[in-house]
Amino acid sequence: MIAKPSKQYLKMKQKHPDFIDAVETLGKAVRQEGPVDEKTAQLIQLAAATAIRSEGAVHSHARRAFEAGASADEIRHALLLLTSTLGFPCVMAAISWVDEKLENMKPSEGGTDWEV
Repeated sequence: MIAKPSKQYLKMKQKHPDFIDAVETLGKAVRQEGPVDEKTAQLIQLAAATAIRSEGAVHSHARRAFEAGASADEIRHALLLLTSTLGFPCVMAAISWVDEKLENMKPSEGGTDWEV
């Protein structure tokens, strides 16, 4: 499945290709460094994105977790697990961001696609 990067990401990639290539290479290297599977890695990164209240990163890592096999329920549960650590308002914001995207998912030839 081909990921759909945000418009901002594509603008940055066009304006600063070497920088974005380095970021992508780092991401790939750290994912390959250990035994954590892709779905779990994306759920961990979703939690981190929620902790820093980055709506764009929450969208991105929720989409990537979904593409790696996480169900909508698993994505929402990963966020609920953060309540005692991050607090109810932060978690509710992240769930609302994710729900905006989950509502726009539709079937595609390769399985499901996360509409942006």
